[in-house]
Amino acid sequence: MSKLLLKSYLKGLLLFSIAYASALPSQASAQTDDIQTGQAVFEVLASEIALQRGEAGLAYNTYMEMARQFKDPRLAQRAMEIGIAGGSPELALNAAKTWDSLSPASQTKPKEVLITLLVLNNRWSDAVKPAIALLRQQTPAQQENTLLQLQALLSKAKDESDALRAFYEITSTAKPTPKDPALLYTYAMSAEKVGRLDVMEKTLREILRKNPNDANSLNALGYSFADRNIKLSEAFALITKAHQLSPKDSFILDSLGWVNFRLGKNELALEQLQQAFRMKPEADIAAHTGEVLWAMGRRTEAEEMWQQAQKLDANNPTLKETLKRLKPDWSNADQASAGSWDGRFAVKVTGLTDAHNQGGSGGFTLTQEQLKDVLEIRNPVGGSIAKITIMPGEATLERDGQVVTAIDADTLVQNTLGLPLPARGLSNWLRGEVRPGSEASIERNAKGQVSKINQDGWDLIYTWGNKNRLEKLSMTRSSNIGSIDIRLVFDSPNE
Repeated sequence: MSKLLLKSYLKGLLLFSIAYASALPSQASAQTDDIQTGQAVFEVLASEIALQRGEAGLAYNTYMEMARQFKDPRLAQRAMEIGIAGGSPELALNAAKTWDSLSPASQTKPKEVLITLLVLNNRWSDAVKPAIALLRQQTPAQQENTLLQLQALLSKAKDESDALRAFYEITSTAKPTPKDPALLYTYAMSAEKVGRLDVMEKTLREILRKNPNDANSLNALGYSFADRNIKLSEAFALITKAHQLSPKDSFILDSLGWVNFRLGKNELALEQLQQAFRMKPEADIAAHTGEVLWAMGRRTEAEEMWQQAQKLDANNPTLKETLKRLKPDWSNADQASAGSWDGRFAVKVTGLTDAHNQGGSGGFTLTQEQLKDVLEIRNPVGGSIAKITIMPGEATLERDGQVVTAIDADTLVQNTLGLPLPARGLSNWLRGEVRPGSEASIERNAKGQVSKINQDGWDLIYTWGNKNRLEKLSMTRSSNIGSIDIRLVFDSPNE
């Protein structure tokens, strides 16, 4: 860059810094005076230069420190923008929290951004409090618009049940009740997730009063009755009407088969459920089909159907509840729900070119108790590399006397150790189970043991030894840096 261009560039940044400082809210006059000092202007200028040089982390940290020092929400907002532009959702979220906390309560924009970042980070439960605060500041029309935006984000949730529970808690505070039919339907489904079946029924009946031919509401209300084995005559009438309105809808046909099963018409129910599964292979439909086969004494066929369901989505709530209740032999073949594992690992990352190839090896110990996992990683000669503690919604990594905290354990390990180790959900996988909260598939061998799991982009291949003990686990996935190959060999699995 020429001296003339450099001088012009620096002058522009300086003018930006001065203009930024002078544009602060009038009510913060004392803080404005502080930030207009030469030191503050220099720090803003230095941050922007660092950002232009690709040092986004330095710029982010400077803005965050200044935001806290001067209690200026605009500086936190700038830090959030840097976090988003840099592809760091966690940093952006932390800055958004600071922006909201420093902003006057009357300002809604910080809350809107914070809520959006929370749900995009799959932290729906954390979004409840700011979302309720936002709704209380809005008119009914604004409330409905906010809820519609949240409804659109439900499809991006990794844990649909958690998202729907949060959505119910948020929507319940809206006064008056939203009028949009699609929004009301989602509200009804969210009410079912929290056990408020009375709210679900009331909301669905309200939709049907206004639109008696709403096939989805007819089906949802009828299925709810059939699933609880109540009001079966009304359930049959509701679902039959829904099927007449949408004869090619596999989920409605599944409901029709399920209500016929409740009415004792097993042969008809099986025919309808099998047809629904052929139309759209889904874990819910497979779970129902398997239960009808089980009730008819055709247990081998039932287990085959359930294993097909596990290949589709082993985390499906209907499937999990069915297996827990009916307890086929192989469903209890997995390891215990708590334990410890010792072993060795080898990691190989094959990049797009040979220059990007890397790897590592060492030992590990994983202990799991209730909702807490502790993973200790050692180097090849036994020295400690790190200790990772994983709990719902939080992970901490201890290394060289320092503790780092993050929301996601996998990101924490990658950023701190440089190793793409899947720490989150590892104890579930070592027990031959899927991690709760995201779609997964399971395949089993002839003994009913888990032979393969696919979840979170990982393919897991199991090798079992005597007494149902896991001897080896191969984990592979493709990523933006290439392919990742991890081998785990166990010394004393789950003792």
